[in-house]
Amino acid sequence: EKDGQVTEVDKDELCRRLDALIGQPISSGQPVTSPDPVNVPMIRHWAYALSDFNPAYLDEDFAKKSRYGGIVSPPVMLQSWTMAPPKLEGIHERGGVPVELGENPLQFLADAGYTGIVATNSEFEVERYPRVGDDITAETVFETISDEKKTAMGTGFFVTWLTTYCNQDGEVIGRQRFRTLRFKKAG
Repeated sequence: EKDGQVTEVDKDELCRRLDALIGQPISSGQPVTSPDPVNVPMIRHWAYALSDFNPAYLDEDFAKKSRYGGIVSPPVMLQSWTMAPPKLEGIHERGGVPVELGENPLQFLADAGYTGIVATNSEFEVERYPRVGDDITAETVFETISDEKKTAMGTGFFVTWLTTYCNQDGEVIGRQRFRTLRFKKAG
């Protein structure tokens, strides 16, 4: 590093390390399992919190006669089914993060000065709606990492990870692509 700038040799090494992450799991490589099966009370809480009163989520009689054959979960709840319960003890020391994280595979980016993080988008592909009783697992890998880009926020890399959600039988229910910008703050 020279005068706060990353040299080309350093940039090549940084890009090599980023490229090596593609296809790798973001954590232990083990699927994350839902703490609870898909269930009516959580679906109801979600529906009321978001004012989404689809009868397939809330009305057993309607849902039984529908193409679903019973109550289903809103598909964008996929992520919430596999979220770890928050751990409040030590949250301040973790910078407000509600779960304890293992080793950060992108720490080398922060160490190189790319300390800014902003979520840019989240996309869902739904194969089918989660059904009451489904035990959902999630496996997340790094899908793509862009070349360095200049943005209004600063210079950095767009990092996209792909989470695949499956039920207890290994059937894919859906996928989520989540993208963040890891950047050096402008100015």
